[in-house]
Amino acid sequence: MSVPHALLALLSERPKYGLRLQNEFESRTGEVWPLNVGQVYTTLQRLERDGLVQTDEGEGDRSRKRYRITSAGGRELADWLRTPPDLVPPPRDELVIKVLVALQVPGTDVHEILQVHRRHVIETMQRYTKVKAAAAEDEVALALVADAELFRLEAIVRWLDAADVRLKQLPSPTPGAVADTPLEPTQPMEVSQ
Repeated sequence: MSVPHALLALLSERPKYGLRLQNEFESRTGEVWPLNVGQVYTTLQRLERDGLVQTDEGEGDRSRKRYRITSAGGRELADWLRTPPDLVPPPRDELVIKVLVALQVPGTDVHEILQVHRRHVIETMQRYTKVKAAAAEDEVALALVADAELFRLEAIVRWLDAADVRLKQLPSPTPGAVADTPLEPTQPMEVSQ
């Protein structure tokens, strides 16, 4: 999530003070993303420098300044909302790297490694399910955040299961063959639209 754009969205409702922006940011993101008040003010200063917000005139102390979105800020917010995020996965997913490394470590049972991570993800999913079940009906932000995390975690479980099946289909290497196999450079994979 873009903190600057989230602050612009909150300011699109009406002018607000920095501390109120921090409180509203946290409550509207289901209180799962704590935001330091210093980060709020630093971000507001950059937004003001860039002409996307302005402050009420004549007030000096930053905690007493009310911020309002400018027309340029409104356009920036509208553009951001309509621009799809980059969906290409990050090139360095730690779980994927762990599995790839585990394949190369002698004596490591990669299937056991996959199951350890699978159990952890399932336990995390159970916690999010409990949070969602305990949420009040009007806590829409919390429910949406929990749903997003549950879907993300479900995808990880599906990948772990698919990796386990794929790896079980590989022939077992003979001990001497692995050490004698020359390494070939790999080409980077590019996912384009």
